[in-house]
Amino acid sequence: MADWPYNTSAWRKLRLVKLATDPACYACKLRGQAKLAVAVDHVKSIKAGGDPFPPLSGLMSLCERCHNEKTSAVDRQDRAGSGRRFKGFDLNGNPIDPADDWHARNGNPE
Repeated sequence: MADWPYNTSAWRKLRLVKLATDPACYACKLRGQAKLAVAVDHVKSIKAGGDPFPPLSGLMSLCERCHNEKTSAVDRQDRAGSGRRFKGFDLNGNPIDPADDWHARNGNPE
């Protein structure tokens, strides 16, 4: 986490605000589990053209396990060009990955 923008005071403040606003893990919450978030991640990565300092809605609070899962999936995507960032479905059977095409088809674009 040493690279820009993560080494700036602006990011540290934004991260603390996001964790205070959304202290539960985004992915776990959708799976019906309650886990405290420890990481903040961009919904749209900076590498993919995302804003380094987006509004809070452009960030996800994640537990360590889900953050590692997402990071690993993104690394695989970079090599293979496809795949989900988060596996699994919410309590209604919908994919929890906000980048899944299902969300765009149902009015919830990333």
